[in-house]
Amino acid sequence: MNATIGTESLLAIDVGSINTRAFLFDVVEGNYRFLAAGVVPTTIGGAFNDVGEGIRLAFERVQDISGRTIIGSDGRLIIPSQPNGSGIDQIAATLSLGPVIQTVVVGLLADVSLESAQRLATTTFSKIAESIGLNDRRSPAAQIDAIIRAQPDIIIMAGGTEGGASRSLGKLLDLVGMVCNLIPAEKRPQVLYAGNQAMVQRVKNRLDPLTTVHLAPNIRPSVAIEDLSPVQTVLNQAICQIMVHEMPGLQELSGLVGSRLMLGPQAFGRMIRFLSQVYVSGKGVLGIDIGSRSVTVASGVGGKLALSVSHSLSAGEGRVNTWQNLTVDEIINWLPIHVTEDYVSDYLYNKPLYPASIPTTLEDLAIEQAIARLVIRQALRQTALRYPTFGFNPAAGLTTQYEPILAGGSILNQAPTYGQVMLMLLDAIQPAGITTFVLDQNNLLPVLGAASSVNSILPVQVLESGAFLNLGTVISPVSTMKYGTPILHARLVNADGVENRIEVKQGTLTLLPVPQGQKARIHLEPLHRTDVGMNRPGQGGSLTIVGGVFGAVIDGRGRPLALPKDAPRRREMIKKWLWKLGG
Repeated sequence: MNATIGTESLLAIDVGSINTRAFLFDVVEGNYRFLAAGVVPTTIGGAFNDVGEGIRLAFERVQDISGRTIIGSDGRLIIPSQPNGSGIDQIAATLSLGPVIQTVVVGLLADVSLESAQRLATTTFSKIAESIGLNDRRSPAAQIDAIIRAQPDIIIMAGGTEGGASRSLGKLLDLVGMVCNLIPAEKRPQVLYAGNQAMVQRVKNRLDPLTTVHLAPNIRPSVAIEDLSPVQTVLNQAICQIMVHEMPGLQELSGLVGSRLMLGPQAFGRMIRFLSQVYVSGKGVLGIDIGSRSVTVASGVGGKLALSVSHSLSAGEGRVNTWQNLTVDEIINWLPIHVTEDYVSDYLYNKPLYPASIPTTLEDLAIEQAIARLVIRQALRQTALRYPTFGFNPAAGLTTQYEPILAGGSILNQAPTYGQVMLMLLDAIQPAGITTFVLDQNNLLPVLGAASSVNSILPVQVLESGAFLNLGTVISPVSTMKYGTPILHARLVNADGVENRIEVKQGTLTLLPVPQGQKARIHLEPLHRTDVGMNRPGQGGSLTIVGGVFGAVIDGRGRPLALPKDAPRRREMIKKWLWKLGG
């Protein structure tokens, strides 16, 4: 991207449940570049119980690594940068930690405003503790009791199309007002109103004297239109306020960043939506971020975002919740080595005691990576339930084509080999057609999303700089033929004219060599009406690809991916796949 830029440096901070990461960006030879990262344990508990200490340590780590003085003698950040090269000009921050936000959603029709309010809640660290709709059969007293028992941190209130009737919405407003009256002032929930805008003044008059009220555009301006984006921004600000109030050490960071403080999922979704406007494939962009407390799935198509956060599928401190969603048998199905049921069960229950621990044995590593496959898959399934047009079917994999698919998170970035990363993603997502897998190896996407609010050029240039790792082009032919049947002829022509021809059989995983960063032309000729993602089954064609770590990968293992029931045979098959990818 060619653009005139200034020379403003930026320091970004991501405060997570396990680690706090600080990132330094600055201009190098006329373009923004990612220069250094400092990672330290988050100081949420233990002796500190002050996340501010971890933030300061992360800043110091960046200072040590970069050799640039960013902290003054008074212990504070030097803002703006000074003529001697010390300091930084801008700061951005994301939060990916803290307690789950207990949320009550209140709306009118169950399949209209109430559904939209529920979908809004799942875009962030919220747990829907109670839902109240117009057709709720409980008495008003029972509804009030239910809300109070839920002990909400926030109530999301929606309903009424623009210019529509307001009487029913008024009854719900009175209900929320009575709840606030009955709860002690220091424990009252904040209220986010995103309904008929004709009711805004009435909402303010009724609730402003009782609690903090956040006003947002109508989440459902008409029955046929849902618009979550403006409301997501307001919800983000409301939850950040709650976190800053409840968590020692965030006040200073909030003072530095102000209204630009963002939740990790919203910042991640912001980048995916932006990328969906930048890439010209027409397929949309898919992002998956596996955090220690949640899995975030973001789908961007033409600037429209579908964002879904699944906390109970956490791959770290929420492992007990994961255990409630997964069975030991499901985990064992994905292990390439023999591990007993008791060992798997013990590991699942002990991991939450030491969420920052890194696998030190082959057994522990295999369990971690098996869980990664399952939590990604369940998060995709939940996203499809929340957004019917998302295009994921557990019986068929990812049916919508995306280009590219970006993935990040410690469980991927700490894997010993890229082959293990690639196989985890292939097994979990099971894409159809043609796409590119990109690894966010530095966990940059969320902080770039936050940085975009103060510098729109920086994220684009950092993305173009090679800070992300192209794992390779993935071609996933879908066929109904039996195992071992030829389903595809492929011919690869590299930039130097070297040609490779292969025959792909059903059930196989095949690599085509393309030097990393170099272009090549691949010609596909499907057999037996195999669908390679070129408009219709049996349709072939040619395309230009850019080589990644694995060049091009042809995943002919079938959709959905079927694992043998016989355990020794199953383990040998998974090992074979790993060996194929150098895992």
